[in-house]
Amino acid sequence: MVYNASMKTKIILLVLLTIPFAFCKQGSSSKELGGGMASVKDNVSEKNVVQIASESKDHSTLVKAVQAAGLVDALANPGPFTVFAPTNAAFDQVPKSDLENLLKPENKNQLTTVLYHHVFVGNLRKDDLIQRFGNQEMIMFDGTPEKIEVKGNDIFIGGAKVLAVVPASNGVVYVIDKVLLPKQKK
Repeated sequence: MVYNASMKTKIILLVLLTIPFAFCKQGSSSKELGGGMASVKDNVSEKNVVQIASESKDHSTLVKAVQAAGLVDALANPGPFTVFAPTNAAFDQVPKSDLENLLKPENKNQLTTVLYHHVFVGNLRKDDLIQRFGNQEMIMFDGTPEKIEVKGNDIFIGGAKVLAVVPASNGVVYVIDKVLLPKQKK
């Protein structure tokens, strides 16, 4: 679609007129998710990556980690983000003591690094991911690489299989079956 100046003006006006409504409270979710962007309720728009994860019974451990790292509002922002979201079963593969240690307040920086390693800044839909990074490395938000492999109809990142692809208002969520751990920077 080609936007002319008149259409751009109308879009800007529409956005400006709707901003006040975006901050109206509808329900009490500020305690649930954070209080910033993550707490804005909107039953019409597509869900953001945080809302998708928090509404999934298979991602409660990931949500707990995102909350412990203080990243709820950051990931609810406009992005765009491509998030590789490990399931609870993926976190179950991590030794329990390691996961508990990572979730301690004094290890917040380490936890943040691990979570950043699951994020790519940009909106990579499935075809984009395959075309741009298929069988190559991509640099994650923490600055370290992960290899994307395409095997038939399956996509893998760092050996983790993509189980589902969920579009979000601020990017896309790839559900994966393994927790990705950052490599040491060279």
